[in-house]
Amino acid sequence: MSIHPTTGRTLVTRRAVLDIVRTATLGSYGVTGFAAGPVDRLLAWLGLRHPGIAVRLADQLDIDLDLTVAYGVPVAEVARQVDSAIRYALRQALDRDVRRLTIHIDGLRFGPGGGPPTVLPISSGAAGPRDLADSGTDVA
Repeated sequence: MSIHPTTGRTLVTRRAVLDIVRTATLGSYGVTGFAAGPVDRLLAWLGLRHPGIAVRLADQLDIDLDLTVAYGVPVAEVARQVDSAIRYALRQALDRDVRRLTIHIDGLRFGPGGGPPTVLPISSGAAGPRDLADSGTDVA
């Protein structure tokens, strides 16, 4: 086996890049899935489209994501995690950098407990929001 590098060319398909991006995204903290409308879901079921992911391959990689995020997690932190995971995965797998990565958060997904409470119950004797406002204390 030769230790001298051999010049050549490597071809990476769009499907491979999509699989790397999808795996890195779904493995990130707070991501519950990709956002897609009914038409996109049908095209995905037929194998004609990957909803929520758009990849443009050229000299540079441009990636657009449409995600849903778990309710109650910090959206900015989820976006940072996704950005970091995708850039790392592509750098490790393909030795390529991403020129532009755009992340759209298209919705929140609630856990098994259902949606967020509409009215928070106040137990007797507990300070409520009006009590804090009337006390003159600054609350951030």
